[in-house]
Amino acid sequence: MEKRKLGRTDLMVSACCLGTMTYGEQNTEAEGHEQMDYAVERGVNFFDTAELYAIPPKPETQGSTERIVGSWMKARGNRDKVILATKIVGRSENTWYRDDVDMCRINKAQIDEAVEKSLKRLQTDYIDLYQLHWPDRVAPIFGGKLKAKHYDISYEPFEDILEALDAHVKKGNIRHIGLSNETPFGVMRFIAESEKRGLPRVQSIQNAYNLVNRTFEEGLEEVCMHEDVGLLSYSPLGQGYLTGKYRDGALPEGSRKALFQRLSRYEKPHAEEAINSCVDLATGKGIDPGQLAIRFCDTRPFMASTIIGATTMEQLKTCIDAFDLDWSDDLETSVNELHARQPNPCP
Repeated sequence: MEKRKLGRTDLMVSACCLGTMTYGEQNTEAEGHEQMDYAVERGVNFFDTAELYAIPPKPETQGSTERIVGSWMKARGNRDKVILATKIVGRSENTWYRDDVDMCRINKAQIDEAVEKSLKRLQTDYIDLYQLHWPDRVAPIFGGKLKAKHYDISYEPFEDILEALDAHVKKGNIRHIGLSNETPFGVMRFIAESEKRGLPRVQSIQNAYNLVNRTFEEGLEEVCMHEDVGLLSYSPLGQGYLTGKYRDGALPEGSRKALFQRLSRYEKPHAEEAINSCVDLATGKGIDPGQLAIRFCDTRPFMASTIIGATTMEQLKTCIDAFDLDWSDDLETSVNELHARQPNPCP
């Protein structure tokens, strides 16, 4: 498994990052441990979780994923072999992540609480990469749009967030920081304040990126290539749509769509046509559609690591095998032609 430098750090992360958000909901603790064991056998050293998980978010399962990752590291005694990433929730009216607040915000008090709780659940004394799951400000994320009035809503200053995180870096609780579901404005403001004030520098950004959502290329790519901020792409399979399993209205038992109906990002106008074109391209070339989708992400020059997730061992093996797929000039030309005809139907 190829290893890549994360941002401007000394961390060398595997091209494949194991996402764990199903642990505690769709996957049991034992199944999560089995997945992590197998991933390590295949050369994966980078795991991603969040205080929000398991998905879908709800009070009953919040924090369960971190606890399962923590129990695995404790049982295996391999904390020093794992590069561990987790996240703090952004602005949210769902307050069950904190002990006593009216709204979740990314401020000093809530950062302090979130870090300590994550460390406890993970059974570790440090986090390699601590990410802001989404901004404290109201921003055009998750494929949404903003109205002019939203820009008047106050938010925690960038420098204050960095200073709060810096306190944990100095304590040794956090090694590096990253962003998630961010915009070019947000990335550049964090970088500007870190350079101006000598505060921790953003090393990564975790945003959705796949064959039917290449919006990262429209502004964030330039920022991240110039500033050495690595992309950790999530949803490389378009929440499963790019495997073809939901084609023609199919609804596999146990799938996230069947269980939770939370896939609206990939059910927008023209999405079905674009997704089917990607699946047809893969099958026409004798390639598993999901593997084509993952390897596409992996071959981008701005990609630090592609986050995969699975609920079965068979799915996990297929996903990790994707990183060995030969990526030819013909495949590059073909996916770009599809993108030119049907650009970003699922932003």
